[in-house]
Amino acid sequence: MRLALGQGYSGATLSPDVDRVLEAERLGYDSVWTAESYGSDAVTTIAWIAARTTRIHVGTAIMQIGARTPAASAMTAMTLDALSGGRFRLGLGVSNPQVVEGWHGQRFGKPLARTREYVSIVRAILRREKPVEFSGEYYQIPYAGPDATSLGKPLKSILHGRADLPIYLAAIGPKNVALAAEIADGWIPTLFAPSRIRMFREWLDEGLRRAGGPKPKFDVMAACPVVVGDDVGACLAQHKPAIALYVGGMGARSRNFYNETVRRYGYAEAAQTIQDLYLAGKKREAEAAVPDALVDEVGLFGPRERIRERLAAYREAGVTTLAVRGSLDAIRLMAELAL
Repeated sequence: MRLALGQGYSGATLSPDVDRVLEAERLGYDSVWTAESYGSDAVTTIAWIAARTTRIHVGTAIMQIGARTPAASAMTAMTLDALSGGRFRLGLGVSNPQVVEGWHGQRFGKPLARTREYVSIVRAILRREKPVEFSGEYYQIPYAGPDATSLGKPLKSILHGRADLPIYLAAIGPKNVALAAEIADGWIPTLFAPSRIRMFREWLDEGLRRAGGPKPKFDVMAACPVVVGDDVGACLAQHKPAIALYVGGMGARSRNFYNETVRRYGYAEAAQTIQDLYLAGKKREAEAAVPDALVDEVGLFGPRERIRERLAAYREAGVTTLAVRGSLDAIRLMAELAL
């Protein structure tokens, strides 16, 4: 099992924290990933990191599909891959309607159909087999709308990139997870609980069947918060604000994918309470409503030996890359235990 470093979202003040990345590279971490919501973007930050490193692979977890055309993402991927010496991995995701429509001003639509079209176009651009032409529900290349000039010309990328540049999809729902297994090279789950792998495995297997069979190199890259300390309860409490944010406020009341995931884990009542409190502006109360058991399912918390014992569950669940989120102490401990 490889280790990755998750940089997460920026706060009000951007701090790329390159020292953590350099330490992860020194320790033998395989990759580092940046994120975006509606603050700093994932691309600029990962380019900054790529320029400061030499060996560690760099990826976006995730670039929002609604924020860029497929061609823009393909151009970014090829450019960063070339500049980093072949170290770039393209992580994509649909985000949610609040961000796509409320921030980017784009139609959210049918996320599965849109993602399938998007990845198909990106792969066609990377392959450079012929000028790109595509006619779908969401994308037409060349553009063929009623206001088209009719001057659009099918083009082929000037830059010669890697045809097999890895594409990852962030997904947590049944159909999205199956789609990731079908069309992508890796899957990025958030709020991943290794104890629930039987549920996820059914969805992954469905996608792999549609793809024609197993993918030996398919990368399951699970996000894993790590908090080290003697007091397990105190360690769990440190991660409750993040879970309250995702379950309570990362999406509308009627469309919160993380809330749906927690409900599937069996925490329906807690999920409702957290959401009600969070959306009412009672963030502290929402954090207090997060069950210790839920936090413990989706990360590694406590003393060294407890983390070592519980780490085995991720290997047994088939996680091939563990994306660690934590302090320098946590990053160092995970290298000691896993590498």
